[in-house]
Amino acid sequence: MKMKKQLASSLAIAFSTLAVWSCNQSDPAPKGDYVSGVFVMNEGNFLQNNGGISHFARENNTATADVFAAANGTALKGGVQDYAASEEQGIILVDNSAAGQDKVQFVERYTFKDEGTIGAPDIENPREVVIVGRKAYVSCWGSNSDYQYGTGYIAVIDLTTKKVTQKINIAKGPENLVYNAGKLFVGTTTFTNGKILTVINTNTDQVAQSIPMEGVVTPIGVDVNGKVWINAGIKALRLNPESLVTEATLAIGTDAAKVPGSFTMSNDLKTIFFVLTEFDANFNASGKTYKFNITDSQVDVSKPFISRYFTGLTIDPTQGLLYAAVTPSQTQSGYAVRYRGDGNVVDSIKVGITPTGFFFQ
Repeated sequence: MKMKKQLASSLAIAFSTLAVWSCNQSDPAPKGDYVSGVFVMNEGNFLQNNGGISHFARENNTATADVFAAANGTALKGGVQDYAASEEQGIILVDNSAAGQDKVQFVERYTFKDEGTIGAPDIENPREVVIVGRKAYVSCWGSNSDYQYGTGYIAVIDLTTKKVTQKINIAKGPENLVYNAGKLFVGTTTFTNGKILTVINTNTDQVAQSIPMEGVVTPIGVDVNGKVWINAGIKALRLNPESLVTEATLAIGTDAAKVPGSFTMSNDLKTIFFVLTEFDANFNASGKTYKFNITDSQVDVSKPFISRYFTGLTIDPTQGLLYAAVTPSQTQSGYAVRYRGDGNVVDSIKVGITPTGFFFQ
């Protein structure tokens, strides 16, 4: 708290007293079972709609398997695609295998009590959410009845009214989102017509630019120098966020059959971690985990950081540990495995079915 110096000691005392009173009037600490800790997004088995959000304290190695069910006595009835929180409000993206049953689920951030939903047709096949002020941007594949992703959009939600105020057309299967300085960078999921990076002006909620890429596009994050990193096919690109010009291109190996994904950035925003995935004839996934520095001229895929495949990666902003999601199968519980910065295992925690992401508070 800043205060101008006063010449009279009596005024100084008065102001000091006022300052102490003001500080004592600060907002009370939030209350609830989920004020802090690690939240794990579990997609579950798609046909069984049994996803949920697990939670555990950082100092523990056991988790509450489904915090929404624990708080409300009923499950989310779908797979959890993403979770984010702002102020005292949490937002869960729920994808149900039945048409018309997808939703955005609002919860009280610290208790996970139900605070309402937005369903179809406003929300169809939601994928990822980013919160900017009192707005939430949700990437949606749309009705997607023909698997051509021709009906995709970004749903803009007013968090005060809990209503979709606008749908921004992204008919390429919009997926990953990264926000930076008034711009929302939107990736796509289709291999045929989805090789586009879309940039949205969040002040106007209009598409500012569509940039063709050489492969399926995944925005990664913003580095310590304010540059935006993008994955396109088997390349990592460093983008100038103002000019939208590509400043550097790093090859991620030479095998186009291997798919990079689950990108996350270190807390100092200088290192990028990712999983390089390959599929067998039956579409079973395997792979290893790698990293590279933002100053590197190429990505070394000859030396994995961790010789293991994961279905999700995130860095804890508090402890700096790498959290990795392990999915043994889509019919049994998965695990959150914690790693130190040198790649050594700390421990693992049993969570829900098909874990894919983490949220920390």
